Amino acid sequence: MRKRQAGRPPEAYLPLPPATFHILLALADGELHGYAIMKGVAARSEGTVRLGPGTLYTALKRLLEGGLVEECGERADREKGDERRRYYRLTHIGLSVARAVAQRLDGLVRAARRKKLLGVRPA
Repeated sequence: MRKRQAGRPPEAYLPLPPATFHILLALADGELHGYAIMKGVAARSEGTVRLGPGTLYTALKRLLEGGLVEECGERADREKGDERRRYYRLTHIGLSVARAVAQRLDGLVRAARRKKLLGVRPA
């Protein structure tokens, strides 16, 4: 991803790798540090998706470069004592891209339901 060009629509960022969408989805709740993003993804996916530090920070670097996420500074983590953590948040375009991905996935799920691939119990 490159820095957002003026007027570039959210759909121009698609498709996103699944790990990247999971990160955007986690940040839709608000500012989080890396470890909290990893924990949130694992919890939301009921353990089926686990982001390792390499995957997380490589994706965050791309998201920062693309202008979808921004750093909102370091601060002490109250739960871990005085340990400093970098916090991240969605930018306006990052939120728009996350919505575009969600709409795209919703369309795929609706198509799967019409084809009776979902919502039908096996015989």
